[in-house]
Amino acid sequence: MLSSEVVLSGRYRLDERVATGGMGDVWRASDLILGRQVAVKVLLPALVSDPDFIARFRAEARIMAALRHPGIVQVFDCGADDLPDGGRADYLVMEFVDGEPLSKRIEAAGRLDVAETMSIVAQAAAALNAAHRGGIVHRDVKPSNLLVQEDGTVVLVDFGVARSTDITSITSTNAVPGTALYMAPEQAAGRPVSGATDIYALGAVTYCCLTGSPPFTGDNPLQVAVRHLDDEPPELPHDIPEAVRALVSRALAKDPLERFTSGAAMAEAARTAVTGGEPPTAMATPVALRNAGPGTRTDVPAGAAVANGSRADRRRGPLVGAAAAILVAVVGLSAALAAQRNAGGDDPAVNLPTSAPTVAPSGPVDLPAANEEITNVDPDRPNRARPPGNSPSASVSATPSLEPSQTPSSPTPTEDVTSAPPASPPPTSAPATEPAPPSTPPPATSAPPDPEVPAGG
Repeated sequence: MLSSEVVLSGRYRLDERVATGGMGDVWRASDLILGRQVAVKVLLPALVSDPDFIARFRAEARIMAALRHPGIVQVFDCGADDLPDGGRADYLVMEFVDGEPLSKRIEAAGRLDVAETMSIVAQAAAALNAAHRGGIVHRDVKPSNLLVQEDGTVVLVDFGVARSTDITSITSTNAVPGTALYMAPEQAAGRPVSGATDIYALGAVTYCCLTGSPPFTGDNPLQVAVRHLDDEPPELPHDIPEAVRALVSRALAKDPLERFTSGAAMAEAARTAVTGGEPPTAMATPVALRNAGPGTRTDVPAGAAVANGSRADRRRGPLVGAAAAILVAVVGLSAALAAQRNAGGDDPAVNLPTSAPTVAPSGPVDLPAANEEITNVDPDRPNRARPPGNSPSASVSATPSLEPSQTPSSPTPTEDVTSAPPASPPPTSAPATEPAPPSTPPPATSAPPDPEVPAGG
């Protein structure tokens, strides 16, 4: 039995037990050689007797020691020592992080506000991204493993230890219910895990921050794990912004392929939700918020957006149907306008982009973003015919259909004739005599259209 004042390997003096978990105890300790405060995790005796586990544990400690990230606890050392009572202690030495566990913060506040939650999520997701790039899957992301320092910095601790327990932790005598509360479906089912497993767990942590409780609860860890496999989480409170809802929905997708493709993508989504970023056009807004959330659609592959859109359809069928009807009407109107202005333009890809400026009256500056958004939406909707592609003819058709609506008076001679009578009715002879001057000096006629050529294609 460990107690304070025990010195491991003649170097690490155990001062105070600060945490107890399913894998062992964490001690605040003193490094007697370097004279600094450290954290020492001492594994349970039952785990020490498994040589395969010890080998994996030490291999992961070496990998973690090579990682450098402000949001990841730094590993200094690992080792083993014989105890005075005849037992053995295998331990891991890490930096001591002076911070409050997120679990205690949630318990005290009931629920956190959106800004604080998104800050925590962005930092934790960035830390996970660094770990995943280094080949480490945490497997046990939960509020008690996120330490919030006084300045708001978030540090993710306790890496690697959940790897040894896997699904057996659900029914073993050393099970930690908190682990099951944030466990991804594939982990609960005993399937292979990946970085997406940590993304799901962080999504469950996000849900807990916003509501004060995990997405699923039950009478025992096994029941909770089954709910992660089969159930949809309860709706978030009504005061949660749509962008944050989209983030939680994507992170908690049952299929790993539907989640954020990386911690970096989830971190960016959290930062965008805080800053209030919006999609560039009105047409893109309902689709982007339901599928990926603002700022994330370029980070998520088409397959993820398709599957996530299907889940949104089940929950918001009427809204999606209305949006589809509006889209069809807009495209049909644009096709008619394009047919009037550009005879012979029968390519569907030519007409589709012209509808975006019509829906979003934000000026020609937003046109490229609108075209890009529409092109990205169609492949993500399997029940909608995809345009042939972004051909040069699309940009040619889009600009002429837009210019007349934004510039009512064009410098071309034909439009001068039609616009002159409404502007000045008395001089009826002026329009009759004006066609002659443009035909007499050809240079004067060709000069005005020159600026129009680049805009019209």
